[in-house]
Amino acid sequence: MMALTRFFLQLLIRSKITTDEAFNGPEAAVDKPIIYVLKTESPSDVFALQQACQKLSLPDPCTNLDTESGFRCDRMVYLDKPQGLFKHRSKTAYHDQFALLLAAHKKNPKLDIQLIPVTLFWGRAPGYEGQKPWFSILTASSPNWLKKTVTLILRGRDNLIRFSAPISLRQLHQNKGADPQLALKLEKIARVHFSRQQLAATGPKLPKRNNMQAELMRSREIREAIRLHAEKNGQTTRKSETQAQQYLDEVASDFSYPLIRVGDTVLNWIWNKLYKGINVNNIERVRQLAIQGHEIIYMPCHRSHMDYLLLSSILYQQGMTPPHIAAGVNLNFFPAGPIFRRGGAFFIRRTFKGNPLYASIFKSYLSCLIEKRYAIEFFTEGGRSRSGRLLPPKTGMLSMTIEAMCTLPSRPVTIVPICLGYDHVMEVKTYVKEMQGATKQKESFWQVLSITKKLQNFGHGFVNFGQPVTLNDYLDQAEPNWRTLFKQETSKEINVLVKDLSNLVMTRVNQAAAVNPLPMCALILLHAPDQSLTSAQCCSQLTLYTSLLQKAPYSSEVSFVELPVNEQVQHAAAMNKFSIDKNEQLTSFYLTQEQATELSFYRNNVIHLLALPSLLVRMIAFEQEGITQACLLQKVKLIYPLLQAELFLPWASSVEVEEYSQQVLLSLEQLGQIEQISEVILLKQEAVASMKMLADIISPILQRLYAVRYTTSATDDKDTVDIKALSLFIAHLGRLQKVVAPEYSDPIVIKQASISWQRLPQQTLPATEEILRQLVGETFIKLLDKQSLNAQNQRAAS
Repeated sequence: MMALTRFFLQLLIRSKITTDEAFNGPEAAVDKPIIYVLKTESPSDVFALQQACQKLSLPDPCTNLDTESGFRCDRMVYLDKPQGLFKHRSKTAYHDQFALLLAAHKKNPKLDIQLIPVTLFWGRAPGYEGQKPWFSILTASSPNWLKKTVTLILRGRDNLIRFSAPISLRQLHQNKGADPQLALKLEKIARVHFSRQQLAATGPKLPKRNNMQAELMRSREIREAIRLHAEKNGQTTRKSETQAQQYLDEVASDFSYPLIRVGDTVLNWIWNKLYKGINVNNIERVRQLAIQGHEIIYMPCHRSHMDYLLLSSILYQQGMTPPHIAAGVNLNFFPAGPIFRRGGAFFIRRTFKGNPLYASIFKSYLSCLIEKRYAIEFFTEGGRSRSGRLLPPKTGMLSMTIEAMCTLPSRPVTIVPICLGYDHVMEVKTYVKEMQGATKQKESFWQVLSITKKLQNFGHGFVNFGQPVTLNDYLDQAEPNWRTLFKQETSKEINVLVKDLSNLVMTRVNQAAAVNPLPMCALILLHAPDQSLTSAQCCSQLTLYTSLLQKAPYSSEVSFVELPVNEQVQHAAAMNKFSIDKNEQLTSFYLTQEQATELSFYRNNVIHLLALPSLLVRMIAFEQEGITQACLLQKVKLIYPLLQAELFLPWASSVEVEEYSQQVLLSLEQLGQIEQISEVILLKQEAVASMKMLADIISPILQRLYAVRYTTSATDDKDTVDIKALSLFIAHLGRLQKVVAPEYSDPIVIKQASISWQRLPQQTLPATEEILRQLVGETFIKLLDKQSLNAQNQRAAS
């Protein structure tokens, strides 16, 4: 009978396994005994656990635990027995098992049993508000054998098994051993743990779309917006109601768990076909936030349409709730629109300007999502970055999120910055064309079909979760009166508060960057002499940059690839992004013009990591007779605010800039690249070539910053600057110098540079200009003078 039962369970059950980052798996079993803690005693749960333990090389849960001291017990502890078919289960808890284990630790000081909580999710559908499942079959916390059988038939292949971090009973006994109620408290803690794991995995119940829309249409805010719309347009209230309903239909998502399951299967297949691996870092901190009851706002960078799919897929595979995603209304086309909508997308227009009814509908919908505690995702850049660098943040969604918090009870809402990185972005060729002046193509079904032609080796993907920002704590500290401010129509303080917060989020996105092979090799080749290097030279430079970033960390969130440098270079070469000249003696890499332009996108994913080291080395290289550290640091601190605004660099004060600069200088000295002679810093002669490549990284940025100041110094009002004309002028300079950086003349970057100059203190402007003038060099200054004079003559002639 047992063999037959196992045969059917083998057919019915398919499990996915996730573990805490703190879970050390089989290593814990080497010298410490393990006991598994489960919510309910169940043969099917035990069978699934047994399979999972076999995959993880953990002790078989069905064997007894025998210690050297002679202590023996079962390897599993259950909190509940299953319910009877016609009667309730016994209310006697299994805390006596915990009491037995604690007593054993009291007798034997060397004993240290590790309790591993294991949560099994037979399906993760959250259910719908107000809907009671038939006979509660699929939601019973401790189902009887009949309900469990039905659950296995319906959801046996949708099982997730989660191993949490081990709990040391020895440590627990040492800290709380004198408490006579410790066993009972331990049981209660375990119950809370399983309950929170369930909430983190499934999220709150979903609203039925029609019910939610009807509820919103009855809300005071929307009724008032409808009334004002009718008055303003001279039409009946009924007609304005119809318009409001159409807007709500356009916006609202229609979250479907069955589609999420199907999507997970499809996307898993796609990731396995396209990527050699998806590297996920620091997700455990997000899981802990969800377990603690935080409402999570995911704010990733936006580099590809793949971002939507990848993040939701990773969260679901990691046993967390996929978020509701704010997607551009341009993606609401057949068949993608209905699929995205059922996958959690709600659609937003580019602008609310001139349409207060739409604005009211969208704000009310967003407030409803936040009120019901759904995880939300939006891209604060507003659109995909065409350059590969972070764009200046759009603050509308963030402002509306905070505004919604004002009307809700105080509860933790936390922003999670996310850095997404790829070895291959399928839209890059299109981005280059758009930055060179081509019209952006409208998303359509045929465009989706054309993407299938681009499916190839995508290398690796990277999903790095940055340092979270708990909104309540941040706002209370920045502006204790923030709730009152956000209830006002307009406020300068609100704009400053939201802008500072959005910049902090972008900074933390950059702090979570991935140092992966292709972007780093792109950075190296684009700034190599003639954009050509041997494989050995490329490896040497990559070793230098990686060592520098490890010795002088940009942040603790930055991730590195755990591969030898030569394998990293081989991996980058296999992506076919640059040309390879190979013969019997050596292998060389070089770039064509087209390759260089496309690789600039990948370089810009990581350029911020080496921006300050590059500036330091450029300043050292400029002074042929050397420069003192005090003078060097003073110059860096003057230039830094301009770079910080453009690249979202993390050092917030002059002291932090100075400390990090000193760390970089010490690291470069340890790496044999610079030396100090009589307090004067010089480049080592044998390191001139490698340091010239490092110094060249910052060169285009410095040139652009100086050109912007040179051209706009006559005006003190940023609003009078003709950004379009300035961009065209700087683009012309770039062509003359053969600068390979499509963002060199990007109007968005030019505008940001203009604003940054405007914000510098007047007393530091002359010194900052002079330092930049020296760094860009006389050749560039002469070119700038000549082209500026030509432009003036052309304007005078016209």
